[in-house]
Amino acid sequence: MQSLQQKASEWSGVSTSDAFAIDETNLFELLGLQTFVTLSTNFYNRVYDDDEEWFRSIFANSKKEDAIQNQYEFFVQRMGGPPLYSQRKGHPALIGRHRPFPVTHRAAERWLHHMQQALDSVPEIDADSKIKMMNFFRHTAFFLVTGDELKNQNQGVPCKHGANKPAAV
Repeated sequence: MQSLQQKASEWSGVSTSDAFAIDETNLFELLGLQTFVTLSTNFYNRVYDDDEEWFRSIFANSKKEDAIQNQYEFFVQRMGGPPLYSQRKGHPALIGRHRPFPVTHRAAERWLHHMQQALDSVPEIDADSKIKMMNFFRHTAFFLVTGDELKNQNQGVPCKHGANKPAAV
């Protein structure tokens, strides 16, 4: 039986080594807090203005400001910064936190479309960082799709995507 990581790699087309290349550089130190806030703001502005009602409806019960904060705090924590997300909300537990949402292949691709546009809209993010981040986002999106298959099963799944990185010193 394939692991969730293997299935995420298969479906995303991103190897685990490429997905976790974000761990080779402290992107928080390189880019700074405001860059992550800008990225998440640009991303959720696109999501909440999406032309597709089916996609917007996924986020209908979430406040945009909360979604922005959750995302940038998670990104900061995961990419080498302080554990902002965990301090406020506990362990990221990505599959569990996304359980209420329909995380399908179609939704993942739409999410990734908006994330690529958001990344491209932030000039402070260099090309190499954009590639590393997009590989991580693509693999993680499909990791969540694999987790969506577990909704009717009663089991926990360890998640490297949400693992704490040491805080920047």
